[in-house]
Amino acid sequence: MSFPLAHWFAERHGLTTRGGQAKHPALVLTTCILASSLSFIDGSVLNVALPAIGQSFEAQTAEVQWVMNAFTLPLSALLLLGGAAGDLYGRRRVMLLGIFLFLVASLFCAVAPSLPVFLAARALQGVGAAMLLPNSLATLSASFSGEKRGRAVGTWAAAGAIAGAVAPLIGGWLVDGLGWRFIFLLNLPFAVAAIALGWLYVPESQNEQRPAPDWLGATLATLGLGALTFGLTAWSSTDQVGTGAGATMAAGALILVLFFWAEARRGTRAMVPMHLFGSKQFVGLTVFTFALYGALSGLMLLLPYTLIEALDYPATMAGLAVLPFPIIVALGSPLMGRLAARIGPRWPLTVGPIIVAGGYALGIRIEAGGDYLTTVLPSILAVSLGMAIAVAPLTTAVLSAVDEHHVGTASGINSAVSRAGGLIVTALLGAAISQQGLGLVAALHEAALIGAGLALLSALIAFATLGSMRVRPSP
Repeated sequence: MSFPLAHWFAERHGLTTRGGQAKHPALVLTTCILASSLSFIDGSVLNVALPAIGQSFEAQTAEVQWVMNAFTLPLSALLLLGGAAGDLYGRRRVMLLGIFLFLVASLFCAVAPSLPVFLAARALQGVGAAMLLPNSLATLSASFSGEKRGRAVGTWAAAGAIAGAVAPLIGGWLVDGLGWRFIFLLNLPFAVAAIALGWLYVPESQNEQRPAPDWLGATLATLGLGALTFGLTAWSSTDQVGTGAGATMAAGALILVLFFWAEARRGTRAMVPMHLFGSKQFVGLTVFTFALYGALSGLMLLLPYTLIEALDYPATMAGLAVLPFPIIVALGSPLMGRLAARIGPRWPLTVGPIIVAGGYALGIRIEAGGDYLTTVLPSILAVSLGMAIAVAPLTTAVLSAVDEHHVGTASGINSAVSRAGGLIVTALLGAAISQQGLGLVAALHEAALIGAGLALLSALIAFATLGSMRVRPSP
């Protein structure tokens, strides 16, 4: 779960409807938690199911990477568009449509007879998640006001953290027992319950003054990220830059240049307003997020994969192995959020990634036959501690790096960037995933050192760009 998302709409103005009070507040909160949990669970549970899915479809390395990226690509490219569409056409309406798409896609994932059908269904899940995630939180913000809004958003975030903690463990248990397809069937009752509650008890809200959704920007972002990811995946899985991979990467880069050009021309009506990047602090935080969350996504994918494929862990034990991460981050983030409000975000965002880098470096001690408590756990604990120090201060820093009229857009961009970082890093992991046995362990060591480098880069960026930045008090 990306914590900046939890403030996307909670800190915006002019969102309240019905006086900011819902007639059935508990049911509205339940609906929003159920909706967002679909995406949070699915985004993490497949890390432990990836080997089983690859074996089931006899997938090649590049195809295994697309099991994750087929979902992440539309989510990262369309996240901002989903929020804008909800503002214009009705947040409840767009959220329910997103849940329905996610439900249908989950059913197709569960019964997919072939890998192409499965990947298409994963992409549809990503589209649904891009619609339901921002609008579940926007609906929550529109249905509460004052301190009740803060408590509701806090409950929503805590529920997401709990879902992220138990998802890999449940996913591993299903993989070892009933089979990986039941992971997707698990989504169905939650989605049906969210649709029923949303239809009956959630009030509609919108912001008619918001500009029309930036369809051109969304299209260019999706095509550019898709082509770049496809090229990087082809390159990493073969360890060669062929004509096709090189041309696709070049096309993706060119389309992304066109995306930024189009966004600049659209001005304040753009999906990504370019004037925000006039702030050195916002630019620094954007690069910081891309590097730190990209490295984290790589670890959360490659570590369980290695534990299962090279170290013979059952999927359930691989899910249990990463359980300390969401628990420590969830417990430590509130404390660090309060500390950042007092001392500013510069030092937490410098120290936290340094500890994360140390955790990645400890990953080189993971060996075949090694004991979990002395090899795997120290790395997980250090990464968890460092991220617990950094996550909440990153949220507050993003909200303080722009003027108060753009905090929603800025935190939405930051959430999309964190997912885009994971998308690119996953595309680059082909050479590692294609290894077996001791070769896979060696690839994990190399990836851990690269992750340590990215974390140190994040620390340097925070130290150099945040200066004496202070946190803006919440309204």
